[in-house]
Amino acid sequence: MLSRLLKAKIHRCVVTQAELHYEGSCAIDGILLDLAGIREYEEIHMWNVTNGKRFTTYAIRGEEGSGIISVNGGAALQADVGDLMIIATFGDFTNAEADAHKPRLVYANPDNTVNHTANCIPVQVA
Repeated sequence: MLSRLLKAKIHRCVVTQAELHYEGSCAIDGILLDLAGIREYEEIHMWNVTNGKRFTTYAIRGEEGSGIISVNGGAALQADVGDLMIIATFGDFTNAEADAHKPRLVYANPDNTVNHTANCIPVQVA
């Protein structure tokens, strides 16, 4: 049996462009993609912290160091420039793989540079 686990997350990045008439997808700064281990054309889940909308698309590589997070095509109707986003990917793991798995977590600054990285989410306290 396989379990679906969080593979990678880019946390609190900021939308820099929303291009309705561009071919669908989300362009993400190549530095963020590489640090998170997200592959170009990989399915991504996008969660808009600003308005609560959630949608699925795929990643395309944006210019490295540009800070670009461009939500494109119909997905552009789900986000505005300046919205805070969480971008996540998931993978299917065997029990043995799941036991050893650590997600790649990238935390962004407001300009989409990297604040820090981690491989676990702190325990939530009451």
